Amino acid sequence: MQRGNENVQADTLVEQEDQVDAVPAATQQEEAPATPEAPEAEAPKAEAPAPKPAKAKATKSTAKKTRTVELTLTVTGTADGEWQADLVHGTKRVVQGLVIPAAAVSKAAKELHEDIAGGIEEVIEAARSQHRTRMEELEAELAKVKAALAELSE
Repeated sequence: MQRGNENVQADTLVEQEDQVDAVPAATQQEEAPATPEAPEAEAPKAEAPAPKPAKAKATKSTAKKTRTVELTLTVTGTADGEWQADLVHGTKRVVQGLVIPAAAVSKAAKELHEDIAGGIEEVIEAARSQHRTRMEELEAELAKVKAALAELSE
């Protein structure tokens, strides 16, 4: 029996809310002709609930327009200073094993971010050091060959 009473009470509350909503509308219509300023004051109250759905629609449409593109650029370097790049768009490989000069890698890294540039500069500096050492060895060997050639020429 309580269920029946709850339904009756709920119906009564709904009817009361409908009656309360109907009373201000009737009051607005009766008061509107008496005072010209009343419609202007009452109009914003009637339109106040309308902007809420508009905001929700704007949020949804903005989210639908957002599009992301997945590009993966992999730059690989060796201790000798040789650099290569691979580029993948989604699941499709666009570029594979493209040789890139170390100077271009260094410049691009500086453009991206100083943390990236720092890591790449360490690798490039190690390659420079290795090449300097090799150059010094070759110069020493060249000096020995020149000296041997000079002895044979005398």
